[in-house]
Amino acid sequence: MRRAIFPGSFDPLTNGHLDIIKRSAPLFDEMVIAVLNNADKRPMFSVDERCEMIREVLPTVETDGCKMSVESFSGLTADFARTSGATAIVRGIRAVSDYEYELRMALMNRRLEPTIETVFLMAGEEYSYVSSTLMKQVFELGGRVEGLIPELVEAKMRDKKLA
Repeated sequence: MRRAIFPGSFDPLTNGHLDIIKRSAPLFDEMVIAVLNNADKRPMFSVDERCEMIREVLPTVETDGCKMSVESFSGLTADFARTSGATAIVRGIRAVSDYEYELRMALMNRRLEPTIETVFLMAGEEYSYVSSTLMKQVFELGGRVEGLIPELVEAKMRDKKLA
């Protein structure tokens, strides 16, 4: 059984994240979308809200028979991958700056858990500039984010802003 985790804050979930999920799914039998609980990032959505949004959006993504699940975690990604029974960590890369950061993380994860590989996927061209942080900033300043995040997520962002 080839099991992977795709870790991230997903605050908010973007179409770039969904693209990585869709494109990596054929490589694995199972994938856990692993939502990081990191209060230092001052999230817009709680971990439970992020997990629920991902669960609601996942059925719209073609996953090529790969079984998908969503879980939250705290602590080291390598520890979560090991306890989840994963053999791979999936990461998306948008630019050279992402690669430099992700390379350091992959090497540390390999040191912590040598049996787990990191698989890098290049971002789709249309999402190469999309990040959760940028989407929050643009949205909060009144800019348009449609087509860059799922409609359900945008609606929940509007609800948060109005609250």
